Order: sequence, then C-alpha cells, then structure tokens
Amino acid sequence: MRSPPYRSLPRRCVPAQCGRAARRMRSAAAVAVMAGSVRAVARRFLSEYGGGTAGRLKALDAFLLYVLLTGALQFGYCLGVGTFPFNSFLSGFISAVGSFILGVCLRIQINPQNKGEFQGISPERAFADFLFANTILHLVVINFVG
Repeated sequence: MRSPPYRSLPRRCVPAQCGRAARRMRSAAAVAVMAGSVRAVARRFLSEYGGGTAGRLKALDAFLLYVLLTGALQFGYCLGVGTFPFNSFLSGFISAVGSFILGVCLRIQINPQNKGEFQGISPERAFADFLFANTILHLVVINFVG
C-alpha cells in the first residue's frame, strides 16, 4: 500500500495539535494536486488553441486582449489617482468597452464554427459593419470629451 502524499504526523503530539497538523498537510497536498491539474488544463488549452484556431481569429484575440488591458489600466488609474478630468476618463473607458464589445461581435461572426448562424453575412461584410460601428462609437466618444 502506498504512503499518503503528505508527511507523516509527529509521534508525540497533543490530539488537538495533531488534527490541525494533519489538516494543514492534507490541504497543502490538495493545493499541489490542484495546481498540477490547472497547469495541465492550461497546457491543453494552449495546444488546442494554437493548433485549431485560424490566424485571423488569433489576431482578433490579440486585439481584444489589448483593448481589455487598456480598459483595466484606465480603471485602475482612475481608482489609484482619481477622476479629475472625468469626461476624459469616461470617454476612454467607454471607448475601450465599446471596442471590446464590437470586437467580440466581429469574432463571433467570422468564426467558422458559427457559419450556420450567420449564413447571409460574409467575413468581409462583418468587418465592414465592425468598421462602421467603430467609427460611430468613436465619433460619440470624441463628442463626449467636448
């Protein structure tokens, strides 16, 4: 029979202390097992994403990550420093959120797995719609800055 993945308990201990020590060791072992499974899931995700995703979708995902990080950075700056020019903060944040939403809509429309749902829309048409909506969004944002 195999020994448990955690160390054995001390030989002489008070029962209350032995229980806490055993729980602590079991929880540390559980965390180690969970970390290993999280790494395995991340590796599998990256290998499947790298092999099964088209280049256009990867480029769009990189843009979405950039826009998401830009919005998070603006929000963090607002929390840390303040919102003195509030219109500027709001304009930038609305631009980031709106661009992210429009990008996700574009990704859904050009994904080959969703061809059945968007039969009448070609990828070129979806991109043209994305550009038009982005133009309207940024005209509104520029107008809001004043």
